[in-house]
Parts: sequence; structure tokens; C-alpha cells
Amino acid sequence: MLNFILRYTMNWLLLLDRALNVAGGGSSDETLSSRAGKGMKEGKRWACVLCKFLNIFQKDHCLKSIDADDGKNAIIPD
Repeated sequence: MLNFILRYTMNWLLLLDRALNVAGGGSSDETLSSRAGKGMKEGKRWACVLCKFLNIFQKDHCLKSIDADDGKNAIIPD
């Protein structure tokens, strides 16, 4: 039962992550975490602030989330 609840919660968090990325003009196939990780590597302030916050929950979360193949359909390119 615990595994079900954990997986269910993680699925909702992933959906929220992608939805926030789309709301910010990003691609629906990329998480905000991945987009922020790419932005942090480029020194973008918004990305550095978000990644620093997410580090509270998981060390190097944004860097671990980067998927180079995602994000090509962004409305607002980074």
C-alpha cells in the first residue's frame, strides 16, 4: 500500500512539474526541473534561484533532471 501511495504522489508531482514548465512557455515533454538545470548551466538567474530552492529537497535535483532531448517544442526558448 505504501508503494502505491508513493508512486501516486510521485506521478502527481511529475505532472505538476511539467504543467509549471508549460505555464512558463516551455515544452510539455520537459519538466521545469530539466529546463531549470539547463538554464542554471547557462547562468540564468531564475534557474539558479529555483535550483537552489530545489536543492533543499534533493541535492543537485536540477542537474540530475536534465534531459538533453526534451524541450525542443518550447514556445519561449531559453
